[in-house]
Amino acid sequence: MPPIPGSGLAKGLAVTLRTMTKKHVTAQYPDVLPELPPRSRGVIGLFEENCTVCMLCARECPDWCIYIDSHKETVPAAAPGGRERSRNVLDRFAIDFSLCMYCGICIEVCPFDALFWSPEFEYAETDIHELTHERDKLREWMWTVPEPPALDPGAEEPKEIAAARKAAEKLAAAEEAAAAQAQAEHQAPADTEPGAGPGAGPGTSAGAEPGDEPGQGGPA
Repeated sequence: MPPIPGSGLAKGLAVTLRTMTKKHVTAQYPDVLPELPPRSRGVIGLFEENCTVCMLCARECPDWCIYIDSHKETVPAAAPGGRERSRNVLDRFAIDFSLCMYCGICIEVCPFDALFWSPEFEYAETDIHELTHERDKLREWMWTVPEPPALDPGAEEPKEIAAARKAAEKLAAAEEAAAAQAQAEHQAPADTEPGAGPGAGPGTSAGAEPGDEPGQGGPA
């Protein structure tokens, strides 16, 4: 059956009319910021206090976009006669976001939780060289990292928390048992009266031999 002349135009106008009656979905950016998911991969924030300069993030980065500089510092002994120790002090921590591919490997391999994903994404620059951000900027982004989501109420208890809870319960039970035993020993009555010697019973006098009848003295 041949198409009716003008049917395509009618269908197009119908689509236009349906769209005109719907609510607008255009985001008025930058006046209205988008609501991003909490785990959005925007930029990487640095929690400098946790960084031990282990260089693991820089070694595992497939793009080699993390630059770290440090120096060693001697820490005096904590107690007299102790041994001095040396520690790494962070001098520079920079990330070149023009090379970063947002794989998140550096965050996953960090053993001390010093790197986190931030949902911030407004860091465009007109010069590609300005996309290398130093630790001061990375630290500012750290405060935009959202809090971790709450645990599922039906999830299993973490092994670390379960072990700590069992150890605390065992210690509390031992302390209660020790307190109960001490209280029982304190309240127990004395087995003998004060001043009564061992073996002294009713009807016996001092100096009497066992077997003597009452009223009789010792042997003449």
